[in-house]
Amino acid sequence: MPELPDLTAVELVAQYRAKTLSPVEVTEAVLARIEAREPELHALYAYDPSAALDDAKASEARWASDEPLGPIDGVPLTLKENIATRGTPVPLGTAATALVPAAEDAPAAARVRESGGVLLAKTTMPDYGMLTSGLSSFHETARNPWVTSASPGGSSAGAGAAAAAGYGPLHVGTDIGGSIRLPAGWCGLVGLKPSFGRVPVDPPFLGRVAGPMTRTVADTALLMSVLSAPDARDHLSLPPADLPWSSLDGSLEGLRVGLHLDPGVGLPVDPATRDAVTAAARTFEAAGAVVEPVGPFLTREMLSGLDVFWRTRAWSDMLALPAERRAKVLPYIADWAAGGAEVSGVDVYRGFAQIDVISVAALRATSAFDVVLSPTCPVAAPPAEWASPTNDPARPFEHIAFTVPYNMSGQPSVSLNCGYTDDGRPIGLQLTGRRFDDTGVLRAAAAYEGLRDPQRPWPIG
Repeated sequence: MPELPDLTAVELVAQYRAKTLSPVEVTEAVLARIEAREPELHALYAYDPSAALDDAKASEARWASDEPLGPIDGVPLTLKENIATRGTPVPLGTAATALVPAAEDAPAAARVRESGGVLLAKTTMPDYGMLTSGLSSFHETARNPWVTSASPGGSSAGAGAAAAAGYGPLHVGTDIGGSIRLPAGWCGLVGLKPSFGRVPVDPPFLGRVAGPMTRTVADTALLMSVLSAPDARDHLSLPPADLPWSSLDGSLEGLRVGLHLDPGVGLPVDPATRDAVTAAARTFEAAGAVVEPVGPFLTREMLSGLDVFWRTRAWSDMLALPAERRAKVLPYIADWAAGGAEVSGVDVYRGFAQIDVISVAALRATSAFDVVLSPTCPVAAPPAEWASPTNDPARPFEHIAFTVPYNMSGQPSVSLNCGYTDDGRPIGLQLTGRRFDDTGVLRAAAAYEGLRDPQRPWPIG
């Protein structure tokens, strides 16, 4: 039997309902796991075990009266540090931020509280969320529980480490270029970037989403049933929709599947990753799916244009800081952002315009398919101390060529494990669907989850 911290949210809720487990004993067990692993992993910020136990006791009373608040009542969870929670400062991963307590809960935080979730802590992230690592000028460097010398990915770095190590079953990250899927891939998790606008965020921004990071597709679907509730603060959000999140049964028979192994730009796919993703495609094919290749569609102009726009945006934000605070930004990020200091207005516009160019290219390339399979990242997790797989601020986005197109196009995209490197680092398989077909992507992911090779034991200590 799994230890209590390793039970899924679906299993916990079933046992709470049957009164064979209580939220208090589960929370106590998760807190013990955290105390054992956190000194090495550095996954958490604003960790508050006392408040978590108070929430668990309140949940226990509700379950005793058969009056749970919602689908995740009593389930331990974390929220990424940039998802505001009332009364807690939001440093955005950087020592340059003034630590002012947040005035209110962001949408994701409000939804999990309304559903009775037990908030354990926030999770760590790199400066401004602009790295695929846990390197930060504010937080200690987060580490990957599978191989602690390796990065957990980012920018939802702490969330990836926390989920893999068993700090409870539910974790919420954010993603603007791969920041949910990349750590999910490197930590062996299920990480969903929902359709743009499916989960309200505050503040809203083009390409930015919040979504689940869990160990199972069923837990991701359960958490989506909570996170996708409407919130008027996000003027870019989709109309409210009552989607069948819990209906994960489905066949791969006849599914039109694209296999995308060359994005067109960026780092080459390493052999272990290519082999694992190709084997996953064969699994789909053996189950009756029709698998066809997807050609490269991302270009250097697209990726470089996005880099110019994001650098300039970051430089604008940093210029608003007093000099003494600006000096505290992680040097890698400061060097990267400085590349936007002398960019012309015309070049900024041209960079911004690449968002639409990428969107059109992604939608055209994938239009014939129900689901497109690809690596989540072309390479396995690099050293924890590296800012990114290139560790070079002049080449910051060479590793996101499979993930970032779908932030721009708004398509739902999920990562789940499809294998391991020789030294035990997980390899992520990305499944991307048609715009707004979040449940279809999860059904395909659940089918593959049930067919893939047995998974290795979680790195719980």
